[in-house]
Amino acid sequence: MQYVILGKTGLRVSRVGFGGIPIQRIEKDGARALFDTLLDCGINYIDTARGYTVSEEYIGEAIEGRRNEFILATKSMARDKEGMARDIETSLHNLRTDHIDLYQVHNPSMEQLDAVLAEGGALEALVEAKLAGKIDHIGITAHSLAVFERALELDWVETVMFPYNIVESQCEHLLEKCREKNIAFIAMKPLAGGAIEDGEAALRYIAANELITVSIPGMYCVEEIENNSRFGSDPSPLNDDELARVEKIRSELTGNFCRRCNYCAPCTVGIGIPSVFLFAGYLERYGLEDWARGRYMTLKAKAGDCIECGVCETRCPYDLPIREMLKKAAEAFGE
Repeated sequence: MQYVILGKTGLRVSRVGFGGIPIQRIEKDGARALFDTLLDCGINYIDTARGYTVSEEYIGEAIEGRRNEFILATKSMARDKEGMARDIETSLHNLRTDHIDLYQVHNPSMEQLDAVLAEGGALEALVEAKLAGKIDHIGITAHSLAVFERALELDWVETVMFPYNIVESQCEHLLEKCREKNIAFIAMKPLAGGAIEDGEAALRYIAANELITVSIPGMYCVEEIENNSRFGSDPSPLNDDELARVEKIRSELTGNFCRRCNYCAPCTVGIGIPSVFLFAGYLERYGLEDWARGRYMTLKAKAGDCIECGVCETRCPYDLPIREMLKKAAEAFGE
């Protein structure tokens, strides 16, 4: 396993981390075996979130008695001080620890980031928790390029997590800025939420990019951990065969994969189109039906509300058949 320094945090982390979304699929008793394998493979960076149902709890039980062998990162969607303070305490309890190495503001919109930064906002709770020794470092996760760019100008941001993979490379121009500011870049969805079936090519593509600090493929079985740790920690340049596989993946997914760039917005009837496709991906590829449906139901406008005006398709830089994709999502979710 290759190890790197996580930007200005100074933490020494494995180049491949453990993405904690799919752990929701297994039985609680199976989590400890997964973490045995993580240690065997040299993976010490663990990513989870308050919103991942039982993920924090399972991880807490799995690392009990060996907490110091892992770097723990979690996140909260709370935007106000009270909610964030409450979530930090819940995370500490679930993870069975007295401190969390990295606590992140989870995927705020620009407006929500304003709330986080405002008086009485979530940042106040994070700063207080850091001063109290409950968390060591603060970061942010995003799906919006605008939020990513803004995060790079905030002095409290030590890490940025953003989707990056063979077909989602829209943030590439910001990676050098991360390095210049010593802000660690954490690549989420390295396999595009399961859409990329050639995991070796996907992880090698990321490992060959020195601007990416750590990638966090979601994993729920021993075989995935062993394979991902091997492919994702090889920093050598891609060979001709691997480059050909990368281009093949791009060509296959270009016409039917949402990059969540949000250029399609605003929707005429208020549908959060990238969010619909994100949750549909969890439903179809992650095997997390209850969780995906629960998150989908929080959307004010559903895929079935589409009036097929087609304006979104005129804005999409990838020429996606958005109306047809929304129809499929509506059928899958039932509304």
